[in-house]
Amino acid sequence: MANCIACGRQLPAFSFGARSDVCPECRRTAVDVPNSWSSTTNQTPPPQVRTASRRWPPVTTIIVGMNVTVFLGMILSGASPVQPTVPQLLRWGANFGPLTLQGQPWRLLTANYVHIGIIHIALNMWCLWNLGFLAERIFGGWTYFLIYTICGIAGSLASTLVSMWWHPNVVGAGASGAIFGIAGALIAALYLGKLPIPKEALRGTMKSLLTFAAYNLFFGGVVRGIDNSAHIGGLVAGLIVGAGLARHLTSPPDVKENWTRGVFLASAIVLLVAYMLLKRTVS
Repeated sequence: MANCIACGRQLPAFSFGARSDVCPECRRTAVDVPNSWSSTTNQTPPPQVRTASRRWPPVTTIIVGMNVTVFLGMILSGASPVQPTVPQLLRWGANFGPLTLQGQPWRLLTANYVHIGIIHIALNMWCLWNLGFLAERIFGGWTYFLIYTICGIAGSLASTLVSMWWHPNVVGAGASGAIFGIAGALIAALYLGKLPIPKEALRGTMKSLLTFAAYNLFFGGVVRGIDNSAHIGGLVAGLIVGAGLARHLTSPPDVKENWTRGVFLASAIVLLVAYMLLKRTVS
């Protein structure tokens, strides 16, 4: 689904031991990401133009590792690797409305690291790995991790709302809400951020991101058992957070850092208020 951020060529589905956001042709010729930054400006280039030689995205690797570790822990504790039971999922932190809204709000976060079988986690981690390469370079490590967290919680809140009103007793789990949030944040940032990326590469990447979101929302809407409410909640949160961050993605570090703190503080307050309102509504 991705395109080379250096030349815009379509990328292969898998790339081992090398940057997955740069095509083999550009790697062979040592082509870096083009940029329009002048040595006379006071602005600091964004992460993706400073780290061309990095082979592994560290934060994405950590997040994937956390998800895999939780899944292995479930298996070693006796859960089925194909279809874990509801009690097993709840024991490891899955989201369940009556518990989440009655003293266990931490499930909104932990549910993003719990998966319902090996196929579920394999698909989610593949999407996260591909999106994470680009997101980590555009936003930076910590900002990217906070986007994952904020959007994952937003997806869990949306899932809780829908399950309490229309599908009671449904357990929600998986990183897909957070992954949709990353896609949404990338769409907003690439569209509004005025980043120094060639137009051809930008156009191809935007097309891939929009196709990913549209296809998976459609797929989630027609296939039973997929929590599309979490997808929508994460995507909307990502679009909003990404739009907020886009304004200062290319600003000097101190301005960018202060603005980023403000965006995430506002996001945390909104999520807290949303949780309290949802708790009061269903009580």
